[in-house]
Amino acid sequence: MIYLDANATEPLRPEARVAMEQAMAITGNPSSIHGAGRAARRVVEDAREAVAKRCGVAPAAVVFTSGGTEADALAIHALGRDRRLIIGATEHDAVRAAAYGAEIIPVDASGVADMAALEQMLRGSPALVCLMLANNETGTVQPVAEVAALCRAAGALLHVDAAQACGRMAMDMVALGADSLALSAHKMGGPAGVGALLVAPHVAPHPLLRGGGQERGWRGGTAPMMAIAGFGAVARLAPVEMSALRDRLESLADGAVVIGRDAPRLGNTSCLALPGVAAQTQVMSLDLAGIAVSAGAACSSGKVVRSHVLDAMGLGSLAGEAIRVSLPWNATEADVDGFGHAWRAMAARLLQRAA
Repeated sequence: MIYLDANATEPLRPEARVAMEQAMAITGNPSSIHGAGRAARRVVEDAREAVAKRCGVAPAAVVFTSGGTEADALAIHALGRDRRLIIGATEHDAVRAAAYGAEIIPVDASGVADMAALEQMLRGSPALVCLMLANNETGTVQPVAEVAALCRAAGALLHVDAAQACGRMAMDMVALGADSLALSAHKMGGPAGVGALLVAPHVAPHPLLRGGGQERGWRGGTAPMMAIAGFGAVARLAPVEMSALRDRLESLADGAVVIGRDAPRLGNTSCLALPGVAAQTQVMSLDLAGIAVSAGAACSSGKVVRSHVLDAMGLGSLAGEAIRVSLPWNATEADVDGFGHAWRAMAARLLQRAA
């Protein structure tokens, strides 16, 4: 099997595995004050410092969560009180669900937010704007710093879903100008089930999960020390540059429409449409050839549904004919060449059948 679905989840990095195994040897609740508790707490705080350093913030800004979905929901719950909600048209379902009923920022054919439309939308009562840094389906990178400047001028707050970006590009929360930022460890090669919400100093806690006051009052519940240790380990690793491999892959996909090609993109992500062939058919055909890819986000209980992201980009029928190929940190030229061989065989067979 050639695994090319990293945007669903990255393979676990060896550094994360080692850190988690070491944490397993520690018995103690990070909230306990005895020696065992302090040892567990040290693991958590070392990881907090690593995540903070990775994103250019102080450790106190890092709130550990169960993943990116909870981080997005917590941000909207805390920052969106008494504010209008404005979200990008191509946001992840975690944001769309938490901000149900929000005003929608349109995007162009590459998936980039319409800045003029947003400026008009910001005229009115104070708002919370949610805009992802990099799209999970197309890899399109948004002009977040420019959006932050518009938000500041209008008295709006900005939440950024950076789950796909962190680990694949350099990023600094202060330079971006975000008031909060969501991360997910398993998109970086860490374990699933842990993430973080980074919050600016002026943002006050307003928890979704109340309990013992952990995470400085932001989130109740005992910290998952072993998972957090794995998160900290991958946060210390430099982003992996994948654009050369991505470009090679796209050159081998004969007959494909490369969606978002003209926009800034993540180096590991290709959204490829094969006109006339349903995305589900492509995914199944490639799977039978030993290639793991996906059609859109892997968040619909295993269902393949038409992409709201590609619909928002105005791509018409291509929205149901595109697959996502996302290179993991350990992808090789041989993997890419294997995909190219499988793609060409699939395209020749399915297009002939469609004709």
